[in-house]
Amino acid sequence: MTPRQLFRTLAIAEAVTWTLLIAGMIAKYILKWGELGVSIGGFAHGLVFLAYGLTVLLVGVNQRWNLRLMALAVLTAVVPYATIPFEIWASRSGALAGPWRRELTADRSDHTWYAAALRWMLRHPVILVLTLLVVLAVVMTVLLVMGPPGQ
Repeated sequence: MTPRQLFRTLAIAEAVTWTLLIAGMIAKYILKWGELGVSIGGFAHGLVFLAYGLTVLLVGVNQRWNLRLMALAVLTAVVPYATIPFEIWASRSGALAGPWRRELTADRSDHTWYAAALRWMLRHPVILVLTLLVVLAVVMTVLLVMGPPGQ
């Protein structure tokens, strides 16, 4: 899976979970069907939101994005469906072009500790996936213990 494919998958998943959350809110507040839809949609959206954020970091470092572009990419997940136009723009502009950078190059940005960590993780994909899953599980657990927003 290329950086572009991974980013596109999570951008679409983020939009889908927005739909689930909005449908749950309509069911709760307009149709008065209770909180189950919001609970399911909210959990799914929260999980995918965090996964999208991790994907932005992973792909952003790989693609040599600056912090401003990475922040913009994360902010698109806050606005319903904004990840889709961002992904389209990033694809068309070349910001998602190219393979995973597993080897050191002459580029100065490759000589940072985080680029070195990314290269190591990309050479050990099982460890990368397990690490991302653990980070996702820990953050999601902490957020669930803290309770829903606004409470």
